[in-house]
Amino acid sequence: MIKKVLAIGVLAALSVGCKTSKPVAEVPQTEKNGDLKSYNKVITNDAISDRGLFTTHKLDNKVFFEIPDSLFNKDMLWVSRIAKAPAGYGGGYVNAGSKVNEQVVRWNKRGKNIDVRVMSFENQSDEESPIYKSVKANNFEPILYSAAIETTTPDSSAYVIDVTNLFEDEVAAINAMNASARKKYKVKRLDKSRSYIEEVHSFPENVEVRHVMTYDAEEPPERGQASTISMLMNQSMILLPEDKMLPRIADHRVGWFTIGKYDYNSEALKSDDYEIIRRWRLEPKDIEAYKRGELVEPVKPIVYYLDPATPKRWRPYFKKGIEDWNKAFEEAGFKNAIIAKDPPSKEEDPDFSPEDVRYSVVRYVASTTRNAVGPSVTDPRTGEIIESDIIWYHNHLRSYRNRFMIEAGAQNPNARTLETPEEEIGEMMRMVIAHEVGHALGLPHNMKASAAYPTDSLRSAEFTQKYGLTPSIMDYARVNYVAQPEDKGVRYIRMMGPYDIYAINWGYRYLPEAKSSADEKESLDKWILEKAGDPIYEFGSGYGGRDPQSQRESLGKDQVKASEYGLANMKKVVPNLIDWTTKDGYGYNDLEEVYGELISLWRGYLYHVVTNVGGVYETRKTADQEGVVYSPVPDDIQEKAVEFLNQNAFTTPDWLLDKEILDRIQSTGAIERIQKLQTRVLSYLLDEDRLLRMVENQQLHGNSYSVLELFDDLRNGVFTELYRGEKVDAYRRNLQRTYVDIGISYIKEIENGNQVANTDVIALMRGELENLKAQINRMQYSTSDRLSRYHYKDLIARIEKAFSDN
Repeated sequence: MIKKVLAIGVLAALSVGCKTSKPVAEVPQTEKNGDLKSYNKVITNDAISDRGLFTTHKLDNKVFFEIPDSLFNKDMLWVSRIAKAPAGYGGGYVNAGSKVNEQVVRWNKRGKNIDVRVMSFENQSDEESPIYKSVKANNFEPILYSAAIETTTPDSSAYVIDVTNLFEDEVAAINAMNASARKKYKVKRLDKSRSYIEEVHSFPENVEVRHVMTYDAEEPPERGQASTISMLMNQSMILLPEDKMLPRIADHRVGWFTIGKYDYNSEALKSDDYEIIRRWRLEPKDIEAYKRGELVEPVKPIVYYLDPATPKRWRPYFKKGIEDWNKAFEEAGFKNAIIAKDPPSKEEDPDFSPEDVRYSVVRYVASTTRNAVGPSVTDPRTGEIIESDIIWYHNHLRSYRNRFMIEAGAQNPNARTLETPEEEIGEMMRMVIAHEVGHALGLPHNMKASAAYPTDSLRSAEFTQKYGLTPSIMDYARVNYVAQPEDKGVRYIRMMGPYDIYAINWGYRYLPEAKSSADEKESLDKWILEKAGDPIYEFGSGYGGRDPQSQRESLGKDQVKASEYGLANMKKVVPNLIDWTTKDGYGYNDLEEVYGELISLWRGYLYHVVTNVGGVYETRKTADQEGVVYSPVPDDIQEKAVEFLNQNAFTTPDWLLDKEILDRIQSTGAIERIQKLQTRVLSYLLDEDRLLRMVENQQLHGNSYSVLELFDDLRNGVFTELYRGEKVDAYRRNLQRTYVDIGISYIKEIENGNQVANTDVIALMRGELENLKAQINRMQYSTSDRLSRYHYKDLIARIEKAFSDN
């Protein structure tokens, strides 16, 4: 599945992909080199041979590599992927195309053997430096595989080895099954009788091997798999360029996929750790014109071919999604930097193969997986992206169809059907492809981008049509759920934004005067400082769950307001779901699916709000910039967030409990469904890390919203019936039990001896439970409902038992 971009002199003249039942060389050869056989006795007339980087031979269920002497000690990138996986493997998160390892290897001749050594380029030193010897000595390359030389070619220019065992045995560095999967599925062994090499192909710059690995497993991912897990692996070996691209040093203020390095020649009193970015090699054809500020074509543009399996109706949208990036590359000084092409016919390119590393392909996969991915293959020495395959799984259409209905159905008539009009679904596909191409260009998710826009601006037709939903298409901001039914002409689907143009310019602009990576730093820093303080150009990965401005799927700067708008729309959608998802003669499967996804999106809106409580804003800076990096979310925003949660998460969602829907999709389970959702939100809100941050923020900043204030506000919301003397319904009883049980779980940590036992959280929770117990004791008889009183007595008993046990 992996291919290569560079041409290599003499090998380019070889015939590519030539299959033959004849031996590659028929010149008689006498016995030589002692015990080596003659070439024709090893590679007989029955061999199926393929010329390329290595000449490969398949003969009698064996595979031989013919390795030219000129390719010994050359850096080659070895990428291992799962080409086919069993249903349910990895919980459904491991799919065809998933990469399991990537490493650089060198083939070395050692006496009568040939070794494959794994190289590392993480630790570096100048070869002229005295410390270079120590770096080499402390980074000795392991041998991945070794095989005896079987024979040489008639002209002695290449050596032939049997590599069958490399792919049929279990070699840890390239196999499919890691330690956690072995444990999960209780894997006993690799069954060699059911493991075999399926096919081998050699291209001018890469070799591809596909082989089946079958494992005996006591608990395979799905029943009916006969205690067996079989996977088709794809091994790609790619020759890396000798003419290395100049690496560009990463800066954490601009989002890029990176490769870590350690420089032992640093003048600092330590090894200097740094990162380089992953990017394609783009160099202008006319450097002088480029210097003058003219748009110049690159020496080698980035070209994506569409998979021949891509339905013709979707091809125009895929092409637009790819070439949308030309706008960003123009900012970097390049025109026609990225090109989308239809798959060539046999007449146009008889050698075309998606497996050939010279071709990057947008693959269309007929799969029930609801996803799309944008992986790439990178030279770890320099960060140069060699090739990439964008993978679009057919059922991803289903995700966007459903989401469009749920989040835009109240506002947009075109979203009120499962037969989404082509104009809308095509535009969604275009932007998904653009997003995945962004990954393949080197850009990670920028979850902070959406917080740059005022939330109410997403209700403006003029604003959204010009600026989209977020400054970056690399954000997760799929559908405009903020717009309300009265807002006309609004854009509902994301698009490329100013951050994307800025990031591509920063990573790809060619600096002709720079002779080293260090020479580029002044210009790179200048470009960042020019945008400093403008939230449109800020980056946040979305990891950590601390910064409410950096969250997946959120829209706008004010998460509370955005979630209010989103819920208002959902409440209008729910009563219409039966009409929008059903048709005569069919059941309610689509209704059940969309309703379930609506609940998941509702939970997402709640999570967006929870993150404000105990939240910390992060603004990435370097030491020469004024201001702090981290600051707590203001008190009034935290209080507003808790108020929203009390009203929308912890109040029984009657709007969601539509009997007309529930009676069509389930016989029971509504109470459990709501309990699980509320439990997750409440547990997330009372998470240990969040509470500890709140304690620390109050200590450092004094006026920060405190845990005690959170408990007071939350208790008043969760136990409203207690203070009003009202009946507690089944949903609220579950919620109140969850509140008490979460507090008890913390008290039990004393007995378990976990680290939280030594923090203020235990004291705070103990105090909260004692306070709650006293209030229940005092007010439990204010209600005349007997079941509610029993419920309160149960809560008291739970608390008392927790205290007596600890």
